[in-house]
Amino acid sequence: MRSLPFLALCTACGLVGVTALITAAQSQPPAQTQPPAQSQSTDPTPTPPAKKRETVAKPMTEKEKKKQEARLKKELETPWKKWLNEEVVYIISDEERKSFKTLATDEEREQFVEGFWLRRDPTPDTEENEFREEHYRRIAYANDRFASGIPGWKTDRGRIYIEYGPPDEIESHPSGGTYERPYEEGGGTTSTYPFEQWRYRYIEGIGSNIIIEFVDTTMSGEYHMTMDPSEKDALLYVPGAGLTMMEQMGMSCKACRFTRTDGTHLGTGSMPLPDSMSEFNRLETFAKLSAPPVTKYKDLEAAVNSTIKYNLLPMNLRADYIPVTGSAVLVNITIQFAVKDLNFKQKEGVSTATVNLYGRVTTMARRPTTWFEEAVQVDEPTEMLQKVMDNQRIYQKTLNLKPGRYRLSIAAKDLVGGNQTTREMALDVPRIEDDTLGMSSLILADSIERLPTNSIGLGQFSIGASKVRPKMDSNFKREQPLGIYFQVYNFQTDDQNRKPQGTIQYEFYKAGTNERIGDPIVEDVAETAGTSASQLTVQHYLPLKDFAPGAYTLKIKIVDTRRNQTVNQTANFTVS
Repeated sequence: MRSLPFLALCTACGLVGVTALITAAQSQPPAQTQPPAQSQSTDPTPTPPAKKRETVAKPMTEKEKKKQEARLKKELETPWKKWLNEEVVYIISDEERKSFKTLATDEEREQFVEGFWLRRDPTPDTEENEFREEHYRRIAYANDRFASGIPGWKTDRGRIYIEYGPPDEIESHPSGGTYERPYEEGGGTTSTYPFEQWRYRYIEGIGSNIIIEFVDTTMSGEYHMTMDPSEKDALLYVPGAGLTMMEQMGMSCKACRFTRTDGTHLGTGSMPLPDSMSEFNRLETFAKLSAPPVTKYKDLEAAVNSTIKYNLLPMNLRADYIPVTGSAVLVNITIQFAVKDLNFKQKEGVSTATVNLYGRVTTMARRPTTWFEEAVQVDEPTEMLQKVMDNQRIYQKTLNLKPGRYRLSIAAKDLVGGNQTTREMALDVPRIEDDTLGMSSLILADSIERLPTNSIGLGQFSIGASKVRPKMDSNFKREQPLGIYFQVYNFQTDDQNRKPQGTIQYEFYKAGTNERIGDPIVEDVAETAGTSASQLTVQHYLPLKDFAPGAYTLKIKIVDTRRNQTVNQTANFTVS
């Protein structure tokens, strides 16, 4: 490739002219240099002993590198494993667990966790999530009250407390001792291990008057949930001790307890057991108590899980960030439609397409921040409509946001054809510190123009004193110049002339490779028109006639030489 001159857009007068800012060298193989030959010394003076060399670390082998990467990956996965296997282990459904394990990136996991809590939030329109706060309170309580050599959340009492909250009634026998059996357990007096009975008046999805029994048969403080009420009987295996009423009257024997087929060792009586003590009811209750609780807010669950994504109206979307102050950033939301995807209504020789846009910005916790709505209209003479079918129509909305991470949701509807589309994207609004070199988004544009004085900052695509229209697909024709726009902030000035000291370096590569096109192109910041220490606006046109068709990567490196700070950005584009 020969030379790549910039068509520089002067920030002072707005004139477009060819400058010699960049000259790219023709592609030549680098010259190979031979190492200088060592000369043999004839000096008889003995050579002084060499200084002790510092120890050089031995490079890692491929096997060691893989082990290190695996160890690092395992460390990074730890918070997610803890969340899945400890924090929500009792309340996450099998479907949710299976979906979570298919996620590949931290961003996907963050979105999943956010949706997980949102499905259970009783008041999703508020910032607080009462369910999540109550859940972690229960975990803390379980760890404090039910620990017994293992964390409280791992115990049966901890699990039930975390899933269903505090019971309505508790019958506690922390030391066991003498116990008068109720009729349904056979009656009579016996001695027991420590045990507790928890009663819930109602548990959704399980039923009413639910009694759960926990027994500490090891006398170690670790209570486990049981289906067999006779398990707490400390005299169960002692012959002739702890007899039931029927056994005392000789109408039954203690050995008969071990021939029951309902999974218990209860004493037999003359009356059938109550319905709640039947084998199948106990098994059903035990199984339901062992499963995650049902989601209480079905309507919200359906709204989250069954969100319809309309793709009948293709739409391109991008966001660019232009910091204004340390706490305010202009976010340019650019939306593009293809004319061929729109439906037109003809009237009096004019074809009109109208698209309604609704955009909403929320925090990652879905708390509304701002919103906008707009009707985008495309008018074309009916006889010219077929000629513009391959064209694009773009719309831009500028929002003022504080630095942080947001969620942007946009819905669009073609009013003539009824087609719709919905899109979501994350907005990572950057923070520029006062004493740190910073940079705006790098925008590749198909048009950069100076605005009239009375139009500065007004209308779509305006950034300060310029009108910058992004090239949404970053696909440029060879006869079309490549527009480059960005801003740089917070250079440190020279003590004498009060000018910033630094460089801006441009490099072009074939996309996906390390093959550089030409030599690096370097600008002196102090010689750039319109330079100030607080903000430097860079806008250039680059002719593409010498670029062969293909995909390229532009790498920009900005250096503040006084503070030795560097900021980098890259952008991909294609030439057709």
